[in-house]
Parts: sequence; C-alpha cells; structure tokens
Amino acid sequence: MKRLIYTLALVFSLILSLLSTSNVLAAPLEAGIAVVNITPDVKQHHTPLGGYGERNNAAAEGIHDYTLSKALILRQGDTKFALVTLDLLGVPRSLRDEILTRIKNTGIHSENLLLAPSHSHASVEMLAMNRNNVFQNKNIGIFDEYLLLYTADKIAESIIQANKAFEPVTIGTTSTIVEGMNANRRGNKRVDKEMVITRINNAKGKAKVVFINYAAHPTFMNEHTMVVSAGWPGCLQREVEGFMGDGTVCMYANGAQGDIRPNGVSGPSEFAKAEAYGRKLAVQAVEVAKKIKTNKKAQLRYDFHILELPDRTPPKALLDSAGPEYGLTPDNIQHLINALAPETSYMSTLHLGDLFAVSIPGEMTTILGTEIKEAMRESGAKHPIIVGLGHEWISYILNEEEYYQGGYEPGVSFYGDQLGPMITKQAIAAGNELLKRK
Repeated sequence: MKRLIYTLALVFSLILSLLSTSNVLAAPLEAGIAVVNITPDVKQHHTPLGGYGERNNAAAEGIHDYTLSKALILRQGDTKFALVTLDLLGVPRSLRDEILTRIKNTGIHSENLLLAPSHSHASVEMLAMNRNNVFQNKNIGIFDEYLLLYTADKIAESIIQANKAFEPVTIGTTSTIVEGMNANRRGNKRVDKEMVITRINNAKGKAKVVFINYAAHPTFMNEHTMVVSAGWPGCLQREVEGFMGDGTVCMYANGAQGDIRPNGVSGPSEFAKAEAYGRKLAVQAVEVAKKIKTNKKAQLRYDFHILELPDRTPPKALLDSAGPEYGLTPDNIQHLINALAPETSYMSTLHLGDLFAVSIPGEMTTILGTEIKEAMRESGAKHPIIVGLGHEWISYILNEEEYYQGGYEPGVSFYGDQLGPMITKQAIAAGNELLKRK
C-alpha cells in the first residue's frame, strides 16, 4: 500500500512537472512599445553635435528633425528583455549607468537592457555625456552634466512607459538583399548588403513594430551641419511608419558599419540626400515587411556577457590621422584613452523566434561582422544580425590586416591589432552558447 501511494505521488509529481514545463513553453509573447523625444532645447541650452571634431564643440543652431528613443520591452513568462533604439551617435558608459538607476522598478537591469544608437552624425555629442571626459578639449566635446541627465531622463521615460503597455504579440523575421545602397569606404570589396526585418503584430494582426537592421554610416550630415537631425535612419523610420500606417512604430539598429558608407542617391543638400536614401530603403523594407507571416509560438531567450578587451594601446595612426582633428598629442593621448576607453565592455545575444542578434560595443568592420553572422548561420541561427554600437561605444573594431592598412578607422581604434579578433571570438562563442540552449 505504501509503495502504491509512493508510486501515485511520483506519477502526480511528474505530471505537474510536465504541465509546468508545458506552461513555460506555451507562455505568450508580449510586448510594450513607447517613443519619447530626447532632443534638447537647443535655444535654451548649449548642445554640441557629435561625429566631427571640426565642429569644435560649437552649439547646434536649431532642430531639423527630432531625435527619439524607442523602447521595445519583450516579455514571456518571467523573462523580460528591453531593446531601445536611439537617434544618437553613441552611448557612453555614464549615460547607460544613469538610465539604469532610473528604471530599477521595471524589471529591466544591466543584463536585459540593450541600447542601440543609430550613430547619427547630427545628434548630441556622446563625449559631452561622459563623466570621464575631463579634458576640456573642444575637438572631442566638453562634458555637460545637464545633457547627460536630461538624455538619461528621457530614455528612461521611454522604458518606463513601454513597461506599462504590454499586449500579446506575434512575431516574424525575414531578410532581403539591397543592391547598390551601401559601399565600403576603405576600398575593400566586402560589403554586407543584407537588410533584416522583424515584424511584431498585435492581437488584431496589425503591425505594432517593424524593426530594421542594416549597415551604413549616417554621414550625409557633414561637419558644417549645425542643426539636430536623426539623419537618414530617422528618415527611414518615418517613411516606414507612414507607409505601414495604423500606428506602426519603426525601429532601426545599425550593423557592422565601421567601413560602410551610404550609396546610391544624390541631391542638392545633405538633407535631400538623407531623405532620398531613407525613402529608397523604406520602400524596399515595407514591401518585405508586408509579406512577413508572424508566429505566436516564438520564444524569447537572451544572454549577457562581460566582454574582455586587450590592453589599451594608442596606435601611431591615431596621432597621424585623428590626432589633428581631435587635438591629440603624444603627451596627452594615453591619459585620454585610459579615461575614455573602458577596460571591459558588454555583449548581449538575443534569440527571438527567427531573429538572432549579437551586440558589438563599437564600430566593427564588415569582414568581422559577416564572419560572426556566417558562424551563427552555421550554428542554426536563421536570421543573424549585428547590433553595432550596442551598449556603448569603445572604438572602431578591425582585424589585424585592416589595423595596419592605415586611414581614419585604425586611428580611432584604442586596443591594438587584436581587438577585432578577440571580440569576434567572444561573439561567436556567446552566440553558440545561446543557440545550444533549449
């Protein structure tokens, strides 16, 4: 009798366990989205623009179009992940830390937050928001506590709002090849032409979010542009939202764009070119997005890793090419790099249905980005992407051969010739680790 009771109890426990596992697997995917304007009032506060040392920390003279924070929070059972796309040049560690202090009550922490700036060259100077920037060097931007706290407040606001707006969703991802729209600015033949598009539908089957990943520098806005703009990524997102209608939010994350420039458009001004470029990409993206079939059974998984980096080593190319632009000398360069380039960084991997994302904390070149994507495909990822400049900006990231080719990019690479290979190895290992998880 005791044995029978024990056996029944064991069977009952097993059934409960199976039911519990089934419930976890069947947990619905939910999403909340919020959009917040993060553009400072440039008439009331001195707002330098990032991307060109030649601007010499001069203030923006106006606003051409607003820069935004778009927070997408995904939830499945007890799992949460926040992807936040930003119309910013880059994210300094100080900004990330300030955001985290403001969102403690949302369930979003360092491990499940991925900040993805577009790299707009007409947005707020990122080093103006870095507390370690104590050098008072106008060529790299002057730190401004107000800009740091204002931007952190606004980005946190988008995350807090998204965390209050969950609804059941379905998701689908596909990719397309875009010909003639980007080119390698270092003369190398390698170009990543792939655009990856993820569509998230609400319960009524309407597109709630269209998320686009594509690699190209937002550099139509040049050093003479003195008004705030989200650049062509902003144009792309606005056009997609207009074409899709129904309140769809378009989000954009750059890829491995360290050596990739936009291509294929002309116009009488930088703004005309940016609008033409964004529109041409949007037409192709929308055509694909409208055909995506979404799935309610998509699972959400992610990992977070501390990224080991080589010793910080200022190359001769930094003084030769970027030195004149940024006012660097042999006497101050090591102190500046030690302060502004972190000893370690962060890397996220995200598996969401057929989408597989690997974040890279800087500007990685195409050859390394495609190496990671190809390795992920070989391991079973259907649509892998690189989220460039993810979490923070540490420098350009090149392989050893590219590092010694000279030019601007190795001149703004702060960790020596093994930075690219070291990050690539860790990225592939991190991706494989998540892909093996069931």
